[in-house]
Amino acid sequence: MDVLVADDHSLFRDGIVSLLEAAGHRVVAQVGDGQGAVAASAELSPDLILLDLAMPGMDGLEALAAIKSKHPSAKVVILTVSTNDDDLYRAIRAGADGYLLKSLTSADFLEMLSGLDRGEAAISRATATRLMEGFADDRQRAEPALSRLTERETVILRLVAEGQSNKAIGRIQSISENTVKYYMKNILQKLGARNRAEAAALAIRSGLIKERAPVH
Repeated sequence: MDVLVADDHSLFRDGIVSLLEAAGHRVVAQVGDGQGAVAASAELSPDLILLDLAMPGMDGLEALAAIKSKHPSAKVVILTVSTNDDDLYRAIRAGADGYLLKSLTSADFLEMLSGLDRGEAAISRATATRLMEGFADDRQRAEPALSRLTERETVILRLVAEGQSNKAIGRIQSISENTVKYYMKNILQKLGARNRAEAAALAIRSGLIKERAPVH
């Protein structure tokens, strides 16, 4: 993957760049603020943008919104020390494809990034639980939207909310991984959800499934 790293701490950036390059990724740019991230993403069209939240000038959430408004398909993952629930909810609602804490181990960090190519959210078990608990106010919106899903779409959404990957869902449903991605696109459109994590949260808050599980 071609990766853009945006963080105002140069020492941390250097560490992330070394880790990514050792894993076979190519870091196309490093920037220290949100404005730089927006400009570099427009110029370089990286496969993945890693954004810190607390940066001078334009912060990570503002940069996320600006990037997604111009390039909705861009993969953007928040990489932060913030465990603030409001930051998490705002990032997911703004279209973040993941929310990772800097306290992650290197192995977990790289594993979560690897799921992005499969259409999975880069989010940990603990963060997924916080996210799902935080969407209680979306229940009213979710219920009529969920009623528009087909039987197959409902089953697939339930499997997503149970923490199943696209590959596992394809195996369970005897369909290809690409077909799962097609169904997920329709599900997101019908629910008005920005991404997989928000769709799963809506399903859980509406009672579609009873148990919480990590969203990969």
